[in-house]
Amino acid sequence: MTSRLSPWLTLVLMLFTLPVLAADAQRTGTWGASVKEQQLHLSLQPKDRPDSHHGFSAPLADFQGLSTADGSSAPFKLVREAGTFDFEGRFTDGQGVGTWRFTSDASFTKKLGELGIPKPDAEQQFLLAILNVGPKRVQALAAVGQKVTTVDELVQVGIFNVTPEYVRTMAAEGYPKLTLEQLVSCRIHNVTPERIQGLAALGFKGLPLDSLLSMSIHGVTPDFIREMRGLGFKDLSAEELVSMRIHGVTAAFVKEMRDAGYENATAQDFVSMRIHGIDSIFVRSLSKKRK
Repeated sequence: MTSRLSPWLTLVLMLFTLPVLAADAQRTGTWGASVKEQQLHLSLQPKDRPDSHHGFSAPLADFQGLSTADGSSAPFKLVREAGTFDFEGRFTDGQGVGTWRFTSDASFTKKLGELGIPKPDAEQQFLLAILNVGPKRVQALAAVGQKVTTVDELVQVGIFNVTPEYVRTMAAEGYPKLTLEQLVSCRIHNVTPERIQGLAALGFKGLPLDSLLSMSIHGVTPDFIREMRGLGFKDLSAEELVSMRIHGVTAAFVKEMRDAGYENATAQDFVSMRIHGIDSIFVRSLSKKRK
């Protein structure tokens, strides 16, 4: 199954372009930033890789000494479990530019080790600082039954924002005891409580996780289901709805083919038409050949 890139997957591609540096190398570079809705959206450009950018956002309140007022040039910092980002620069009209330096926290790897997670290398520690995950997240997830055992798993937790709150929410919606991999998949494909509740209200309650994921991946939304029901397809299964989305059976296509004479075609008929390239243009061409 395929899906469009989500914002989380875009972040993956951005973060894994981080340059490989020696463990004791100092991380420095330039930054650009914009202020929006009480968040500072940062783009870091490493000094040794001027063509590489690593973006992330954080609430303004998380920064120490930050002023985004016009002309402000006060240094500010962002302290994370994995280390500290120090910034210098200037803001004008809500936009900032300057230089940054990252200093890793020497106690970070020790704390992870005490939780059974192998020591991250310098590159991984920098990534975990950007993602803002560390021992606190590991402990919080353990408290709701999710054990993180590797650095790679912790990176996924950070990239896809697997939080204790999300674990509890999924359990409350009927999906308890999901694995970390399943939770990550749900996050990637935007399985939200609102989506689950919307599907349940239309009769799709207690779906197997694979069906729920498939519907999310292929865009079987409550709106799409209501649209199909408005066309007379009242009792379609989750699998039938997914098939319609995969093969591009839209409301417009159904109306087009009904206008072409296929008033009694079933949902499967419309799927077959799409698979074999049959549309109203093809039907009209056949009619002309018969004349």
